[in-house]
Amino acid sequence: MTLALVKYLPTSGKIPFIRARWIALAVSGLFILFSMFEFATVGINFGIDFRGGIQTEVTALNTTSIEDLRSTANGLDLGEARVQGAGSVGDDRTTYLISLPLQAGEGLEGEAAQNTARQALEAALTTTFPDIQMRGTTVIGGAVSGELIVTGFTAIGIALFLMLVYIWFRFEWQYSVGAIVALTHDVIATIGMFSLTQMTFDLATVAAILTIVGYSMNDTVVVYDRIRENLRKYKRKPLQEVLDLSINDTLSRTILTSVTTLVALISLYLIGGTALKGFAFAMIWGVMIGTFSSIFVAAPILLFTNVQRESNDS
Repeated sequence: MTLALVKYLPTSGKIPFIRARWIALAVSGLFILFSMFEFATVGINFGIDFRGGIQTEVTALNTTSIEDLRSTANGLDLGEARVQGAGSVGDDRTTYLISLPLQAGEGLEGEAAQNTARQALEAALTTTFPDIQMRGTTVIGGAVSGELIVTGFTAIGIALFLMLVYIWFRFEWQYSVGAIVALTHDVIATIGMFSLTQMTFDLATVAAILTIVGYSMNDTVVVYDRIRENLRKYKRKPLQEVLDLSINDTLSRTILTSVTTLVALISLYLIGGTALKGFAFAMIWGVMIGTFSSIFVAAPILLFTNVQRESNDS
């Protein structure tokens, strides 16, 4: 008797994924347009890494909670505070990092304004928590944060370009077009989700997007490998049927990989704390949207690029 759950997953199904391509592509297109509209009108809630602000290091009694510190910092109305633990000091004290991005357009720009915000934060903390100890404050200026924005999005662009080159050499140009369209779809959808939810977008989010690019590409390559194999095997079968067959052949692997990854990410989101919440959220959304794009975007694109069977012969 075997308890392997894989036997309950489809291994040779006949789900007509490609038949639903127009509906799936329409849904994807609408979501991409909505994401771009949200980005253009609402924008992204950049964190201290990209907006500039102050980061204060303090030590407090172990009875002081992160929620209490965050509530005090948010009470200043200077932006959404981010509080994370940074280790223990002795047996009864803990070090915390309090990051406070400054809201642009409200007179909170320049060195003088940042110093004012720093003094207000320190005054609020020492008043609310008499036993707190200030250990120093770091100020991130607008020039540095602007450079980080350019660097972060440049890294995403370079990753997409290198994936395009890899798929071009690994398969054919038709596959590379499908892969890069799917990856661009995933990146825009993730940025759009952050614009919609207004969750803090920081360097950890950029790292999550780069990880999503790698995850989605891995899933796409598995599907493409099976498509190329089946194109060689079934030379007279219509291309649409070959695509459906290939997706169904890899469906069990896709389900297992996505579900096990999501289990870990959901746990990280729930118990990982505020510092990892944005990263985990981006990864959860990225895994779901990446799985969707591998099936309903990357594969159907091959119909439009008219991938040639002759190019797949050995």
